[in-house]
Amino acid sequence: MIGGLAAKPEKLVVGVMSGTSAHGVDAALVRVRGCGDTLSWRLLRQETLLYSAKVRDLILSCSEPGSGDAASICRLNVLLGELFARAVVHVAESAGVDPRAVDLVGSHGQTIQHLPNPVTITGIPLRSSLQLGEPAVIAERTGIATVANFRARDLAAGGQGSPLVSYVDFLLFRNRSRGRLVINIGGVASLTAIPASAGPDRVAGFDTGPGNMVIDALVSRMTGGREAFDHGGRYARGGTASADLLARLLDHPYLLLPPPKSCGREEFGRPFLESILKDNPARPPRDLIATATRFTAESIAFACRRYVMPHNVYEEAIVSGGGVRNEYLMEQLRAAIPELSIKESDEYGLPAAAKEAVAFALLANEAIHFLPGNLPTVTGASHPVVLGTFVGGRPAK
Repeated sequence: MIGGLAAKPEKLVVGVMSGTSAHGVDAALVRVRGCGDTLSWRLLRQETLLYSAKVRDLILSCSEPGSGDAASICRLNVLLGELFARAVVHVAESAGVDPRAVDLVGSHGQTIQHLPNPVTITGIPLRSSLQLGEPAVIAERTGIATVANFRARDLAAGGQGSPLVSYVDFLLFRNRSRGRLVINIGGVASLTAIPASAGPDRVAGFDTGPGNMVIDALVSRMTGGREAFDHGGRYARGGTASADLLARLLDHPYLLLPPPKSCGREEFGRPFLESILKDNPARPPRDLIATATRFTAESIAFACRRYVMPHNVYEEAIVSGGGVRNEYLMEQLRAAIPELSIKESDEYGLPAAAKEAVAFALLANEAIHFLPGNLPTVTGASHPVVLGTFVGGRPAK
């Protein structure tokens, strides 16, 4: 089956992704030709299926450090598989495509634990990361071959397992004459640095710290759960950032770790939120949101200046992810790195909301061609590896 898929000159591939913010499933239908250096692609449709409040609460209750019992995680894995399958069918039908014509699904899944730093048990150093959204359910419901579990092979090779999107950033945004930083602001913010005329061995990348995660949590707390994010940055704009609190946040030890590195709710989830609230009981909620928004922008700027900009010349930054829709956050990012021309990925033909779903569609395509999908200079893996676990679709007649 894999050989037959790889041999097709043109394929329809759906990428599905649910990020750390856990707002819903992003699905992208992509027409793909070739692979690796010969890759060409066209986005046909992008859709987001929002989670209900109950589903989002289930995800967050299983994702926070020390939370989530085995039975809840087991059931959530299947539930998310069902929802991902619906997203695959929905994005195809919204594009006027019969889902049976889709050749392949690439599913990142929903991360509930990301533990890339080795812990030794019975003498064996272990790196681990768990993404839910059972690929067997996706394949069974849709009949489409599915590639999932992308992080595990990179972790097994000694890497962080993330960010994997840096490989796709390199394929899509490399440029002969301009150095580019590609920034994605989801729940976590990540960075890919691509020098002018660079090969894959010169690309750097890592998670810079929180993206929307802390902002979302503060908005949810302030509104009693009625709102899950700061639409347009209106709450932050109505507050005043605290210089003292911002300075303390920027002292977080994760920011000072050299790459390769990656992060998640383990570093910036509920315990981090509770510490902010405990230490600032009298501070107005909008001031906290404004400070958290500055924290995201300033931590990205810090990462750029400390770890990538001293080593190469970069003229522009291309930004994607849900954070792009936070106008106040984008203003703060531009103010924090005025020497860079900061543009949204939409200007380069890739809608900001579709970026990661497109990336996993393309990574699934690389996988069926048995091409490596990680960049060891980014993840720290000992060598390039083919990513993902393959689950067959409908049986051949």
